[in-house]
Amino acid sequence: MSTFETFSQLHQQTEPFLLGNIWDVNSAHIFEAAGYKAIGTSSHALAAAFGYDDGENLPFDTLLRVAKRVVATVKVPFTVDMEGGYSDTAEGIIEHIKMLHEAGVAGINLEDTRAKPSRRFRPVDEFKQLLTEIADGLEQKNIKMFLNVRTDAFLLGLPNALDETISRINIYENTGIHGIFVPGVARAEDINTITRETILPVNVMCVPALPDFNSLKSLNVKRISMGPFLFNKISAQTGTLAKNIIEAQNFAPLFS
Repeated sequence: MSTFETFSQLHQQTEPFLLGNIWDVNSAHIFEAAGYKAIGTSSHALAAAFGYDDGENLPFDTLLRVAKRVVATVKVPFTVDMEGGYSDTAEGIIEHIKMLHEAGVAGINLEDTRAKPSRRFRPVDEFKQLLTEIADGLEQKNIKMFLNVRTDAFLLGLPNALDETISRINIYENTGIHGIFVPGVARAEDINTITRETILPVNVMCVPALPDFNSLKSLNVKRISMGPFLFNKISAQTGTLAKNIIEAQNFAPLFS
């Protein structure tokens, strides 16, 4: 069975699976050793780890290099957050997906917003056409890649976030994509409405008010991402330890 097939099957189970969001090769090893069934980059965390701001500022060549090394050293399926695809054209995005596929990547995320100069939605019909061209192009090239599409109404904090999300999902779900990612949604009622409104597996992301995993199972969520939050926590703790070493004038904080 290919990693694409293994990864796809994870989205079809009764139990939602937890995706370990990595920021380097070592964190990929940590998640695999902890028993995670799949891992994926957090674009924010990976960019920060290399000293870049989020929003396709991390060079694609760096992203590809990390992906190749991760695939070479872990056995679980690996998905890559491509943000907007690192191109404005379907042809350019397909070429980037092809490179990731050749590296052994099982899936990607694509988002329906543009990050620059400030995050805003792409026109819905334009994005629908882009997704259709990408899915058709990959099929023609016989490239099997799990296409997880991120829609950002909740992330943008729109007052009509639920209605906008449902509207966009209904437009996107017949383009040939495989999953829907709704970061920022937290209310159980909203999650329930979203999963009922689509035949595609729904992916939610860590936020403070997100229901627990058993509750998400009952709401028919299929994939749970952690985003950059574990990376942020570890970075903050590293900063605290670094300060504590200076204050203590010894390395005792590392061993306490």
